[in-house]
Amino acid sequence: MKPVHMLGALFVMALWGTNFAVSRYALREFSPMLMMAIRFAIVAAILLPFVKFPRNQLRQVLAYAFVLGGVHFPLMLHGMVGAEASTASIVIQLQVPFASLLAAYFFKDTLGWRRGIGMAIAFVGVAVIALRGGGGESDPFHLLLIVLAAAAFSFSNIQVKWMGTVDPYQLNAYMALFAVPQLLLYSFVLESGQVEQVLNASWGAWTGIAYMVIASTIIAYAIWQPMVRKYDVNQTVPFLMLVPVFGVASGVLWLGEAMSWALIVGGVLVIAGVGIILIRRPKIVVARNTV
Repeated sequence: MKPVHMLGALFVMALWGTNFAVSRYALREFSPMLMMAIRFAIVAAILLPFVKFPRNQLRQVLAYAFVLGGVHFPLMLHGMVGAEASTASIVIQLQVPFASLLAAYFFKDTLGWRRGIGMAIAFVGVAVIALRGGGGESDPFHLLLIVLAAAAFSFSNIQVKWMGTVDPYQLNAYMALFAVPQLLLYSFVLESGQVEQVLNASWGAWTGIAYMVIASTIIAYAIWQPMVRKYDVNQTVPFLMLVPVFGVASGVLWLGEAMSWALIVGGVLVIAGVGIILIRRPKIVVARNTV
């Protein structure tokens, strides 16, 4: 891999990792479903003029949008209400062992004993974090929501595999468009004070949403997707293990989250377990590791 592409990959991992801290900062002023609805509405508005309507894959894209917009993001964002950004960035890595399990079920991908050990290590790492409360403010219930969000995200990658050849920008644009009504419905049923939140949000909260839209979604994908197409999986996927490193660092440095031995030990175990799984090159690898 060329040095410029390595720097690009590191930059993308930094964008995705710090997005956890940015998201939790914005959650101080926005309720979770409203925030994601605004985010995806802006993403759709930016991308839709440049992509074609997925006429031949409409039902698949709708199903994909339901899993992400109707299941993954509601679980993830509600989980982050009670889990620190540093902890969430580690726990969500369980999407990798979940992806391997789903690939074994749907595509008969052989797990093998090494990958099985990697999964066990990753789950033990999350258990260590959960039992000790992560960095301080995280609680087991909200961590469980993030674990379930990881499972849902892994299934969305199975859906992408079923689609075959698909334009990632087209998929992101219409996933965002179809996710907005679901998120607004959830917000209407489960949340309150939406108008007041929009009118009274600080510039910092709006900057956080802009970061999620422009940096973590559009810019990150513009850099990452060409590299995924250009290089082998074993050259690009290992970079994903740096996401929780940036996630923990940004949570501690930007939000003042506490570091604990449980978070350090659990994080090392999760990253080690995920690394073992990725070295074995599973058929399904998560497309991104972010909120």
